[in-house]
Amino acid sequence: MRKREPGTPAAPTIQVIERMFALIDVLASREEAISLKEISEKTGLHPSTTHRILNDLATGRFVDRPEAGSYRLGMRLLELGNLVKGRLSVRDAALAPMRELHRLIQQPVNLSMRQGDEIVYVERAYSERSGMQVVRAIGGRAPLHLTSTGKLFLAADDPQRVRAYATRTGLAGHTKNSITQLAVLERELAKARQYGIARDNEELELGVRCMAAGIYDDQGRLVAGLSISSPADRLDEEWLGKLQSTANEISSALGHAAQAAKK
Repeated sequence: MRKREPGTPAAPTIQVIERMFALIDVLASREEAISLKEISEKTGLHPSTTHRILNDLATGRFVDRPEAGSYRLGMRLLELGNLVKGRLSVRDAALAPMRELHRLIQQPVNLSMRQGDEIVYVERAYSERSGMQVVRAIGGRAPLHLTSTGKLFLAADDPQRVRAYATRTGLAGHTKNSITQLAVLERELAKARQYGIARDNEELELGVRCMAAGIYDDQGRLVAGLSISSPADRLDEEWLGKLQSTANEISSALGHAAQAAKK
């Protein structure tokens, strides 16, 4: 077997995926649509194989067919690209302020974003000195209604969407403190809207409490949440101002104009 040169990306282990990548690379090399014959020639794939894979990609909107026999990259790639771009820009803007906040409070600081009915942890600043084991690694997920950041996103939804979320998920609980009734959740979300802060009172994990503030982009949209996690008996309300200030700093870096404080 030929040894891969250092720094060279590993080839896919599934042949059809390798072929799919080759087809996408050919489509990406031209702005206009390309004929099936030309794509087949450039990739060295048989026309029938090329046709079959392209049709599957078209089904997923990764490829468009503007007319019979020609193909170009599809809108799904643009949608996914924008999603990744948004995450990366938020993470880039948040990383240094998160580390500074962690330095000040010596507790884990989390950056989370919404994906469907869950939040996903995209960055974290923590150290062993916090005295708290970090259970959910970067990439981990959790239900919206059981997390402080998730509640911020639900608070940004209209009442109908919140009710639809409750119906879909059943508001399943993880601990004895979990909110599992819609009326209780709605009261919690009302407080989050009023104060701009949401909390998790040992609702996801016993022994862990969190507080979260929102991060907004240049259009004023809630794009992420910044949260502090700590052992339940150590959560300090004096951290709240530092948390809000850090979230505002990140929002400003994303182009958000700070709104006047609520009276």
